[in-house]
Amino acid sequence: MKAIQITGTSGLDSLQMVQIPQPKPGQGEVLVRIHAVSLNYRDYMNVMGIRGVSGPIPRVPCSDGAGEVAGVGPGVTEWKVGDRVVIPFMPQWLDGEMTQVHQARALGANVDGLLREFAVLPAGCLLHIPDYLSYEEASTLPCAAVTAWNALVVRGQLKAGDSVLVLGTGGVSIFALQLARLAGARVLAISSSDDKCERLLAMGADAVCNYKTAPAWDAWALAQTDGAGVDKVIEIGGPETLNRSLKAVRFGGHVALIGVLTGVSGDIQTVQILRKSIRLDGIYVGSKAMFASLLKAMSQHELRPVIDSTFAMEHAADAFRLMESARHVGKIVVKV
Repeated sequence: MKAIQITGTSGLDSLQMVQIPQPKPGQGEVLVRIHAVSLNYRDYMNVMGIRGVSGPIPRVPCSDGAGEVAGVGPGVTEWKVGDRVVIPFMPQWLDGEMTQVHQARALGANVDGLLREFAVLPAGCLLHIPDYLSYEEASTLPCAAVTAWNALVVRGQLKAGDSVLVLGTGGVSIFALQLARLAGARVLAISSSDDKCERLLAMGADAVCNYKTAPAWDAWALAQTDGAGVDKVIEIGGPETLNRSLKAVRFGGHVALIGVLTGVSGDIQTVQILRKSIRLDGIYVGSKAMFASLLKAMSQHELRPVIDSTFAMEHAADAFRLMESARHVGKIVVKV
């Protein structure tokens, strides 16, 4: 079968199309023919060696995918050939709290990801794709949408009337905007260009700020809330944005720390967390149970993901180049 592998230590040139053996499902396992995968910044970091791929190289990247059941192993009764399925980011995390074991088995790092024609997964981890969603749309959900759901609904306890600040136009931020609007929250959004800000407004943002021309976006967020601060922040930048997020959130507010777009360490003003009684939560995707709740909510409203661009498998490196450019709004998808 065809697969894209990381064949070197770093760089997009290390991505190569190869032929590898097609796996066979064992006891309690399902063979899935992958139809589409979507990219996350984590995938880009792994390919570029920014954080480094855990485990041996070559490695198949990409955690998020959707496809159809192509075969079932012994003991599998809940799935049949032809079923449309979406695959969780951490196939072993079914419910409850995340553990080191769950994190270690996340797809595309310690173990091969889904940028390949076929994959074998535990039968118990898979979820049905809602009828109204395509394979491409379903492939965008496992990381970005579940992360936004966990941050806002599970850990954030979002309610109507809350104010939510989202940073940028990547997958998590756009899903957070959509989910917050569904809940009746007020959404403030920042981005790097007037064009992107206009698109955020068209998607339902209540107010936007171009942080290139108005870099003090924390002061802007305070002004938008009459000096009180927002109830919740979807923090995807990391060390270079977290201090502003801590200033922008209200006393007793919630900051969901999700991304590391500006790095993995930095000088953080911890006194703000203390004095404002801020709840700072590290969010690393979510469980299958959270994913199932998300799919139910999405289906009730037929909420559709925002896909920026779709690439053929042989042009996977171009998909990563688009992510590198940060020109995208929403998700980037590769058809397998």
